[in-house]
This record gives sequence, structure tokens and C-alpha cells, in this order.
Amino acid sequence: MNEVVEHLLAMRGLSAIDADDFLHPQYTNIGNPTDMKDMVKSVERVYNAITKGEKIAIYADYDCDGIPGAVVLSDMFDIVGFNNYVVYIPDRHKEGYGLHIPAVDNLISQGVNLIITIDVGITAVDQAKYCKEKGIDLIITDHHLPLEKILKDKKNKDKQIIPDAYAVINPKQTGNNYPDDMLCGSGVIFTFVRGFLNKYREQYNVPIGWEKWLLDMVAIATLSDMVPLLKENRTLAYYGLQVLKKTRRPGLQLLLQKAGVDMAHIVEDDVTFTLAPRLNAASRMDTPMTAFKLLKTKNAKEAVEFSAHLEGLNTERKTKVASIMKEVKKVLKQKEEQPVIVIGNPNWNIGVLGLVASKIVDEHDKTVFVWGRDEFGIIKGSCRSNGTCHLVSIMSAAPAGTFVAFGGHEGAGGFSVSNDAIHTLADVLNSVHSSALIETKDDKDTAQILEVTLPIVTNEVYRAIQNFAPFGVANPKPVFMFKRVLVETAKEFGKDKNHLEIVVSHNDGAKPAKIKAIAFFKTTNDFEQKLVPGMCIDMSAFIEESRYMGKVEMRLRIFDIVI
Repeated sequence: MNEVVEHLLAMRGLSAIDADDFLHPQYTNIGNPTDMKDMVKSVERVYNAITKGEKIAIYADYDCDGIPGAVVLSDMFDIVGFNNYVVYIPDRHKEGYGLHIPAVDNLISQGVNLIITIDVGITAVDQAKYCKEKGIDLIITDHHLPLEKILKDKKNKDKQIIPDAYAVINPKQTGNNYPDDMLCGSGVIFTFVRGFLNKYREQYNVPIGWEKWLLDMVAIATLSDMVPLLKENRTLAYYGLQVLKKTRRPGLQLLLQKAGVDMAHIVEDDVTFTLAPRLNAASRMDTPMTAFKLLKTKNAKEAVEFSAHLEGLNTERKTKVASIMKEVKKVLKQKEEQPVIVIGNPNWNIGVLGLVASKIVDEHDKTVFVWGRDEFGIIKGSCRSNGTCHLVSIMSAAPAGTFVAFGGHEGAGGFSVSNDAIHTLADVLNSVHSSALIETKDDKDTAQILEVTLPIVTNEVYRAIQNFAPFGVANPKPVFMFKRVLVETAKEFGKDKNHLEIVVSHNDGAKPAKIKAIAFFKTTNDFEQKLVPGMCIDMSAFIEESRYMGKVEMRLRIFDIVI
């Protein structure tokens, strides 16, 4: 076994037996769908609806988990020859996150008898009650934390915390026996599809293994939704990337091509940093149905139209985020340091506030709440944690009346606030911050640094490292430390000269190895001292393979530089 691989396995605490399972995930090892609570009754209910010709609504969240999940379920309906279904994805700006009663009324007016949610609904207690009153069966499929895991204090002991729906499929709910409770929303609906086909495949003449073609969608969602890339999630992402390389979806092919992604060599970074922002741009800047239609279409002309539109929306999204970040930096210079940053402006586009919050977290390492005002005058926002604070807990700890509504999970969430409460939101959140602290950050999410020398940067070592891919939450990309290397050249590149490229070599003269190292959105002035040729530095970096403009070369991606 490669020495670097041995070190990386040891750093992850993997035994020889565990290592084989980790490095070579097997699709056959994923869980049995019937082990998920309410799966059997849900599968049978959907079968009966199809058999009777009832109208079904797929109600999906508007992000890069819910939208691919809607494609997964609609593709299953298509393959079994069922077309009496509608897809409903709420508008981020006009409706916001969640299952909404007006939307339910809309679906009822269309003759819907059964609603199946994807990536949403686990806290929809009132909406589930409303569906029952209207005679509509509601199957909730979600992966977010149920209220039963959040509201543990005595004052909430009598509160209805699991929606009284026809069925609730969520690996995190009490009574669930599924082996992995950290699936994303698309992973949950994919499990439902497997459960349905396990029972009815022959009846509908669905080829064995057909559902594996859906893994391109599951991989996009799993990688985008920042769930731990361990156990089943790792397997789904691993095989999903293989499917993504040969996806049959023309819209997806074109979108990747326009973004400059080499589909034959697609990796997780292409999904999280290139594909996901473009798909999410639909709901942030326009309507989420554009992203759904792009992923779903089989028409080449539509694929061209949708991919061009999404590319344009993504460009607009980047411009708006950059503009807001300029304002943020000005405001934060004048703000007092506190554990929780609360910042907003009525004129900020609420669709991009999650991105803004993430950027502030990266720059300040604080928990962040960012707000704007929607077209109806309602104050809405997004929040992101720096890993020390549980967002749902901190919002739950706030006094009654602070939030009009909120939701999300440990690391990311959304909220709405009254016009009066927004003025004291920062004080309130900072006063309850200590009650929502997470004891320690997950060590698996921290950088794992191994000290090496430049000659290690070879194709052979890179291939060995790739056995640990896909990388992400709980399976971080390995970081290597290169001590006392010499900066031979240092320059900025890109249209705005806002990216850094240096060439480094060994300082002792004994080994002539030289290697290029880059950092995006960094310059020679962004470290302790200005980087200049002749300087000796300690550099931590990732080893990566560049395929820019068809030229294949090994290089380093700078993680940090100490002078």
C-alpha cells in the first residue's frame, strides 16, 4: 500500500478492514429501504394511487437537494408509465421555504389526491393537519432534524412535533432503523424509489439496475447539501459521480460544457463549486422550475435555452453577491466584535443572502445572520454557523416573538423577522448564543495535515489520494505541509488580477523539484508579508491535477502560507 495512503488512513482512524470498505465502496452494501419507518405503507399508497389514476403532486424544496430529488421521483413515474402528476417547487422570494397552505389549496384545485414532499415538511405540523382536514394524503420525505430532537424541554412536552401526515419518511425520526440517518433529501427519495421498484419492478417491466441512472441527481444533491460523506452517502456520491460522467441528460451536459467542466474527469469540486451554484441560481435570481426543466428535458433545443438562461442567472448572481459583500465589509469595520454577526439591508436580494452569509463566516469565523426584505415587505434572511453554534437551537432559544418563522439544521438555516424585532435581533441572538454552543467542532471536518517534500507531487501519489474521493464534510481533502520552500516567482492572474500563482522549490538546493501553486481570490498581499521571489515560506496545500485548456499538469492549491 502507498505510504501516503497508509498515513491518511491512520489519520482517519481506519483499520485495515474498514479501510477496504472505505476505499472501495460497494453499491450492494447500501441499506434496505424497508428499514426506514413508514416506507412500506408509503410504497403501497403510491402504488394504489398509480393504479387508480389519482393525481399526485411532487412538492420539492427549491435548492440543489430538492430539485434533483424531484427529478428522481418524476423519472420513476415516467419509467412506470404514470403521467398524472405535477411538480410544485415554491418560489424562494414569494413563498419561502416550506410546505405552504396556499400551495396546498392550489394543488387541491388541480385535482391532486396525494402530495409527496421532498427535502421539506418535517416541521409542517399545521400543514399536515390541514391536508388531513381536506382529505388529502400527505407523504413527507425529508432529512432535516425533527422537532422531537429539538424541543426537549418540559414546556413543549404536549406540543405536536411530528406532523400527523399519512406517512413520514425521515431517517432522523425516532423509530427509524435505517443504517444511515445522514442522507440528504434526494438520498431519502432515492431510497423510496428503490423500495418501490423492489416490490413492483416486474409489474412495470423496469430493468434491473435502471435506478442507478438516477445517481447523477443523488450525487449532485449529496455533494451540494453538505452531508457527511461517510457510509451510504459516500457510496451514493462515489457511484453518482461515475454516472454523472456519462449522464444522458442533455441540459446537464450543456450546462457543464458551458462552465468549462470536462465531464470525463468530473470531480466533487466541479459539482459543489461549478454546477450547484448554477442550479441554485434559478431560485435565487428567478424561478426554481428553470433548474428542474433543465435537468428533466430530453429536448436538445430546450437544453440550449435553459442552460444559457442559467448561465446568465449565475453571472447576475455573482455580481449581486460581490456588490453586497462590499457593503458588508464597510459595515463590519465599524461594528463591535460579538460571537454572532447580524447584518442586513432592506435592499439586499434575499435570494443570495445564504451565499453572503457563507462568505462572512469564511472571513470572520463567526456565526452569521444576514437579512433583507422581500417584495411583500417581509424581512427574511439566511444564517450560517461557523461550527461552534447550532442554528436551530439558537433560534429556538430566542424569546417568543423574535422570529416569525425559522427552519434549517445545525449549520445552515433561514428565518423571517418582524419589522420591530429586527432592531434587537443582534442583541437577542448574542444573549442566547451560549445556550446553543456545540461542545467541539467535529475533528473529521478539520484539515488533516501531513508534512511532506515537493518530490511527492506526482501522478502516482495524486491517484492514490483520489482513492479517498469524493471529498467533503467528514472526509476532508488531505492537506500537505511543505516546510521552508523557496518562492521563485509570484504573480497575480485573471481578468481582475485577483488570483495568485507562485512557483516554489526546495530551499536547501539538494532537490531541484519545482512546482506551481495557486490560490483563487488571493493576492501576494494577503499573507503576513507580501510574497516576493527569494522569500522562504511554510506552505500547506492540496495536491491537484489541472486540466485547464486541455493541458494536464500536477500543481498545488494553496491552503495557507506562513512566512
